[in-house]
Amino acid sequence: MSSLNLDDFSDLIERPDGGVRRDAEERRERLIVPPGALGRLDELGEWLSAAQASVRVKPVERARVVLFAGDHGVAELGVSARPAGSAHRLVRAVLDGESPVAVLARRTGASVRIVDAGLDCDPELLPEDVVRHRVRRGSGRIDVEDALTVEEAEQAVRLGMAIADEEADSGTDLVVLGDLSVGGTTAAATLIAALCGTDASVVTGRGGVHIDDLAWMRKCAAIRDALRRARPVLGDQLELLATVGERRPRRGDRFPAPVRGAAYAGDPRRRGVRGLRPGRPARRFPGAGLVARGPGER
Repeated sequence: MSSLNLDDFSDLIERPDGGVRRDAEERRERLIVPPGALGRLDELGEWLSAAQASVRVKPVERARVVLFAGDHGVAELGVSARPAGSAHRLVRAVLDGESPVAVLARRTGASVRIVDAGLDCDPELLPEDVVRHRVRRGSGRIDVEDALTVEEAEQAVRLGMAIADEEADSGTDLVVLGDLSVGGTTAAATLIAALCGTDASVVTGRGGVHIDDLAWMRKCAAIRDALRRARPVLGDQLELLATVGERRPRRGDRFPAPVRGAAYAGDPRRRGVRGLRPGRPARRFPGAGLVARGPGER
């Protein structure tokens, strides 16, 4: 039994300042540029103002993309277009500068850090640039077993805290969190359906690489089976994370942290899914875009 209570960390999380956001919006409305002329830059600028607690946005000088890499056991069911256990190839593509996130990071001047949290491969296959903090080798098949033990789930949570603290201590002023995984959207969709009380078909999308109808049905069935296991433990946050296995926790010394991952878990064309449309800012997802303080900085 773990002694970690995730509710204990709620006081450490400082949300973006709503008052500052309103002031930033009013300031923008007084400018010559008409509202909406800059597209989503208007909204993103206001979010960053709120996260920085400053009406005038401060330049982001040290942005970092932190990607947690892992393989999900549920991929064995053929729920992904990629083969099970192949997330290490995604890691290699990022480090070789071939993946979209690597290209975007390079264009914006952001550095990239990859953390091996649960890859299902021999460590020798990974480049030296990958940070080794593996909680376990791959996760369990969530339709029939827990993704992690409770102890492993706690270890994963504390790993996220440690990584965030390292980034804050190194002077990073913007962290973009993401994942490199195979089967990750199945776990994410299960968690969303469990927390929102929705049916598997509502949150089952086509994945990062588009899957066909048969794969979609396999994915939907896997999520339904996983939901039967997840719903009885909804009252225990850590137990739920261990059962479902989808979590990228974070904590830092006061920097904004947009998050991706759940953004593509659901099919936005299905009614009842809110906040999952492509292009929506990460802050709309639960727990995303928070500004945190280290312990003792309350």
